[in-house]
Amino acid sequence: MTRVFRNPQNTEISELVVRPSLPKAELRDKVGHILDKVRYGGDQGLLELTNQFDGITPVKLRYVSSDFASAFNKVDESLTNAMLTAHSNISRFHARQLEEQQPPMETSPGICCWHRTTPIERVGIYIPGGQAPLFSTLLMLATPARLARCGLIAACTPCDKDGNVPLPILAAAHIAGIDELFPFGGAQAIAAFIFGTQTVPKVDKVFGPGNQYVTQAKMLALEHGVAIDLPAGPSEVAVISDGSCPPAFVAADLIAQAEHGADSHVLFLTTDEIQLQQVQDELSRQLEQLPRAEAARKSLEHSALVLVSSLDEAMRISNLYAPEHLIIACTDNDDLAAKVINAGSVFLGNWTPESLGDYASGTNHTLPTSGWARTTAGVSLDSFMKKITFQRATKEGLSGIAQTVCTMAEAENLAGHAKTVSIRLFPGRQEKQALGN
Repeated sequence: MTRVFRNPQNTEISELVVRPSLPKAELRDKVGHILDKVRYGGDQGLLELTNQFDGITPVKLRYVSSDFASAFNKVDESLTNAMLTAHSNISRFHARQLEEQQPPMETSPGICCWHRTTPIERVGIYIPGGQAPLFSTLLMLATPARLARCGLIAACTPCDKDGNVPLPILAAAHIAGIDELFPFGGAQAIAAFIFGTQTVPKVDKVFGPGNQYVTQAKMLALEHGVAIDLPAGPSEVAVISDGSCPPAFVAADLIAQAEHGADSHVLFLTTDEIQLQQVQDELSRQLEQLPRAEAARKSLEHSALVLVSSLDEAMRISNLYAPEHLIIACTDNDDLAAKVINAGSVFLGNWTPESLGDYASGTNHTLPTSGWARTTAGVSLDSFMKKITFQRATKEGLSGIAQTVCTMAEAENLAGHAKTVSIRLFPGRQEKQALGN
């Protein structure tokens, strides 16, 4: 079933950290055709693609606040209460990230600089659906978007087999306060956000996780002047243990990510041979009880269980892997946590399952995958905002820094840049003469 490595050498390590993926050129070509069909076909192109890929025609093309409120009243109260608790924690965590406006600072005498944070005006949120409609993702993304005061918050998500958007997603939209939602999934939904259609608005930035097609569409969005949050593709987790974590816990954590789909990826690193075997046994046992066992099995086939010589070696491999989620299930997890360099989100101790962050701890679950955690952070409030810098100089302030600016400009052969300074301070004179050069 799952590949097992014992004290792997560097060549094997390079192999075990590779995620499954489609050929890049083929993927780009297929997604490029999807984008073009929506770009030039609008709503009709969206509907044709939805019927082609999902065999579904949406009952309606746009959902608004009245639809969200109606769905909220229809969903079981235990679920809406759980959503409200999660929304509260997500709000509290992200609200702490609101940065107070910093006062202007004087970088040199007479030169004042400052910045102002402003929201992104129009954001599009992608909510994965299919067999597992992720209403939690809507809470994760719409909540900070609303805190940031984005002007328009739109969402796309696949509809169910009857052509309707699942009620829990609509209820979550009511809680988080989005403006409108559209029943489209896959790369075609991202295309709608990139170009806009007769119904779906064009946005400034696209958010949300998805499969390889969705992620490729987001990468292509950059070529059309639309920003994205980060590459958030098929889900993944790494678990590090020293043998102290119950094998049943470890197996459950691995399966939780594997059940997302066949292209998900999990990695288990342990210093304990006995635990390695026990986790293998637990995986087999727990899979028998899992409704989405087939998807999880396919994921586990290209995943890896690894016996390492030390926790330092485990951390070295983990930092190379750069997992979306990292669980450190060790006795001294604080010591290892200090050595984390590359990870999207970290879960410490035996009582912190990754699903805690997926739903209700308050941290965001839209995180970098496929090794992007080496350079990219997960979604935060800052993802929905941008900083604009300002500066103001007095004549005396400009005089004090004029030599610096002109010297650098002339060294770059940009005389026009130097002129903008000298013409203000020494009108009618050559800047070189005026500055004593």
